[in-house]
Amino acid sequence: MPVSRRIKKGGLWACGAILFLLLLLWLSQRQFPTHPPAPATSSAMDRIAARWTGDLVETIEKRRFIRALVSYNQTNFFIDRGTPRGIEYELLKAYEAFLNRRHPSADGLKIKVVFTVLPFAELLPALREGRGDIAAAGLTVTDERRKQVAFTRPYFTEISEVLVTHDALPAIESLEDLYGRTLHVLDGSSYIPHLQLLNQSGKRRLRPTIHIVPVDPRLEEEDILQMVNAGIFEMTVADDHIARIWSEVLPDIRVWGDIAIHQGGEIAWAVRPDNPELLADLNAFLATHRQGSLAFNLLVARYYENTHWIRNPLSEPSRQRFAQLMRLFRQYADQYDFDWLKIAALAYQESGLDPNARSHRGAVGIMQVLPRTAAGPAIDIPDIHDLENNIHAGVKYLAYLRDTYFDDPDLALEHRTDFAIAAYNAGPARINRLRRRAAEQGLDPNRWFLNVEHVARQSIGSETVQYVSNVYIYYVAYRTAYELGKLG
Repeated sequence: MPVSRRIKKGGLWACGAILFLLLLLWLSQRQFPTHPPAPATSSAMDRIAARWTGDLVETIEKRRFIRALVSYNQTNFFIDRGTPRGIEYELLKAYEAFLNRRHPSADGLKIKVVFTVLPFAELLPALREGRGDIAAAGLTVTDERRKQVAFTRPYFTEISEVLVTHDALPAIESLEDLYGRTLHVLDGSSYIPHLQLLNQSGKRRLRPTIHIVPVDPRLEEEDILQMVNAGIFEMTVADDHIARIWSEVLPDIRVWGDIAIHQGGEIAWAVRPDNPELLADLNAFLATHRQGSLAFNLLVARYYENTHWIRNPLSEPSRQRFAQLMRLFRQYADQYDFDWLKIAALAYQESGLDPNARSHRGAVGIMQVLPRTAAGPAIDIPDIHDLENNIHAGVKYLAYLRDTYFDDPDLALEHRTDFAIAAYNAGPARINRLRRRAAEQGLDPNRWFLNVEHVARQSIGSETVQYVSNVYIYYVAYRTAYELGKLG
């Protein structure tokens, strides 16, 4: 269903950042390497996803591709109009060229780096399990992580993990002011153990506990910064080089450069400890591609300037509208077996909770329902200009999509809802075609995130992927606020 206001999420891909991207190039071992790449096949994808722990020489001889595990955001790795970009992407593609110069093959076949995108918290577990060969996602070197993986030489040094707050908060004088406060931070990040060290120190001095809230693992650091900017969260922690760049384009965050929970940090790539050949090769490459080198400095300048914003679903006008609408969201979500906060998030994505919204295609009201859809036999609700009727019609239509087009017995209710939300934007027939195409590519047709959304981006562009991601990010915001007692 068309929306009345398109919300460009930009850096906040959130759960849309949680796709499973396998860039498969020349993995078919063709006789003539000058031919175009063979299409990705299910068996080839199985080879990439299969567990493998061999070192560099064995990998080159038997596989001819190296798997990089990355997280999806606007600095490390993202897709721009079908083209992979990002600091980690370009560094690893430069390593690919370096690798082929150092290890040329007799038959002329190239070694390729392929990418798997995972939530940040899953990167190191996946690396240890053999689901990738390199983890590359702005990883801070820590003693705890050294027990699990081997780090390359750092390509970023002297990193401080600094406090970032909403600009409206009173001044923070020192780390002591953090005791008793709540900080939302990246799940799986080094910020958590460093804040825990502060709590240990505070406990000895009878200070209140710092409440450390790991944010949903499908969100990235830049997502959290934008949520602080939007007033959804009050405080977070970020690496200073990232916080500084984002502060130039996010008007309502404040970076406290002199309030650091950790200083002198180093950022590096990670490999398995039993892969010394790969580690040595990466170190040789990073000797000329690290902080201070021309190539690296150009990448930093390029990607830290490409940022966007989201609207704040918890602004005061939105909160007031939300309180008025809460009863109706609850009533019809319960009637049709939905999470009412997810219905609220969908409504916010569609109209910004504006009952007078109208799209150029004629969709009206908070739920942006088309009159012909509401009048049809499946919905049959009159006068959708009426607030309650509009919400009822929108929720009933979402349930109709879920129960008619996504009623497979293999589909869990949560995944049926994900597909219904996608269909609310793009239509059910199109979404089911994408599911079939996902199955043909060896992806799971019963999951939107990580699977079908990847095919959607390839086939129909990013609009629907962004749409579902926006709904999810607003759902996270509403759920967090509700759990904190801020929504009544």
